[in-house]
Amino acid sequence: MNWFTQTLNNYFEINERGSTISREIMAGIMIFAAMAYIMAVNPTIMASAGLPKEAMIITTIAGTVVGTLLMALWARLPIVLAPAMSSNVVFANVIVQGSHVTPYVAFSVVIISGLLFTLASLTSLRRKIVENFPAPIILGIQLAIGAFIARLGLIIAGIVTSSDHGMSFGKLSQPTVILELIAMGIAIICMLKKRASGLLLLIAAITISGLFIPGIDGQPFTHFSGKIWALPHYPTEFIAPFDFKGYFDALGLMIPVTLYLLLNDFFDASGTLISVASRAGLCGTKKHPTLDSKAYICDGAASVVGAVLGTSTVSAYVESATGVEAGGRTGLTAATTAFLFLISVLFWPLLICIPALATAPLLVMVGIAMMGSAQNLPKDIADASVPLLMILLAAVTGDFMMTLTCGMILYTTIQLFFKRYHKITPTLLGLDLVFILYLVLHNFL
Repeated sequence: MNWFTQTLNNYFEINERGSTISREIMAGIMIFAAMAYIMAVNPTIMASAGLPKEAMIITTIAGTVVGTLLMALWARLPIVLAPAMSSNVVFANVIVQGSHVTPYVAFSVVIISGLLFTLASLTSLRRKIVENFPAPIILGIQLAIGAFIARLGLIIAGIVTSSDHGMSFGKLSQPTVILELIAMGIAIICMLKKRASGLLLLIAAITISGLFIPGIDGQPFTHFSGKIWALPHYPTEFIAPFDFKGYFDALGLMIPVTLYLLLNDFFDASGTLISVASRAGLCGTKKHPTLDSKAYICDGAASVVGAVLGTSTVSAYVESATGVEAGGRTGLTAATTAFLFLISVLFWPLLICIPALATAPLLVMVGIAMMGSAQNLPKDIADASVPLLMILLAAVTGDFMMTLTCGMILYTTIQLFFKRYHKITPTLLGLDLVFILYLVLHNFL
C-alpha cells in the first residue's frame, strides 16, 4: 500500500468501516449515475424564475460539488448533497412567481434559512424543533410538496392545461402530449425498478426526439447549438446574489417562506441523513448510536454556500443510498461523486439543450415518490384530515404557502375542539401567528 492509498485509508477510515478504496469509488460512480439528472432538472426549474439556464447549470454543479465535499471531507459520510428537488420548485414557483419578488430576494430567503439551520444544528434547538413539531403537519408538508411538484410536471408536459372550467386534460392531438404520457409511464417504472440509468436515457431520448417532433409552436422543441463541450465560465453576477432590502421590504410575506425552507430542510435532511447513515451502519448501532452532528452542520452550511454560489437550497439526497447499497461507507464515496459532477461542467453546452419537456416526467415521478409517505397517515381521522386537506389544496390550487397556512390553522383548531391541549405547544402557536400574518398580508394588503 503506497503513501497515497494509506493516507486515504487513514483519513476516511476505509478499512475500519469494512470497505476498500475500489469499492468506495464504485459506490461514488453509482450515486453519480442516480443523481446526474439534477444537472438537467434544476437549471430548468430555476430558469422558470427568470434566471439564465446556462448560468444555472454552472451554479447547480458548483453547489453540488462544494456541498458534497463538505460532507465528504468533514463529516466523512457517503452522502451527496445537491439543490433539493422540493426547494427549487418553491424558489421558482412559490417565492418568485407566487410572491412576485425577484430571484435575488429569493436567494436572500435561501441564505437566511440556511444560516438559521446551521445555527440550530450547532445548538440543541434542532432537536427541540423536531421533537415538538406535529407529525401530521410534517407529513402534510411532504404530501403537499409532492402534489405540488407532480402538478407542475403535468402542466409543463402539457398533460394538464388550464381552461374555463379549471384544469383539463391536454389535447391528445398534440404529439408532445402522447410523448410525455409514454415518458411519464417509463419514468415511474424506472423509479419502481430503481433504475436510475433509465432516467438518464429517458431524458436523452426525449431531448433527441425534440429535434424532430414539433412543440405547441409548430417548431422542434429541442434546439441544439452544435457544441458538445466547452470550457465553462462562472457567472460572477450570481456570486452572493442577495437583495436583503427587497427581503425586508416584503418581510411579512418572506418570513413564512423562510420558515418553510427551514422546516423542510430540518425534516427532509433529518430523514435522509438518518436513513442513509443507518443503512451504512453509521447510525443506530452500538458503535454509532446517533448521527454525528457534523452531518447536520454540513447540510446547513451547504445551503449557505449554495446560496452564495447562486443556487437554491442544497440538501442531502436520498439517492446516496444507492452508493451505500453498493458498499460505500465513507466520505471517499461522496468525494468521488463530487469529482464526477465537477468534470461534467465541461459538457454544459449539451446540458443547456435539454428542454423542459425532457425533465417534466421526472418531476411527476419525484412528486409521486414524495406522496408515497401517505402510507404513514395517522389512524386518527381527525389528525389524518390535516395532511389529506393539504395534499388536496396543493394539487387543486397550486398555492403551496396557502396550503401550509390552512394545514397549520386546521391542526390547531382540531386540537382545541377535541381539548387536546397538551399538543398545542408554544412552537405551534408561534408558527400559527406567523402564518396567519402571511394570510392577512397575502390576501388583504
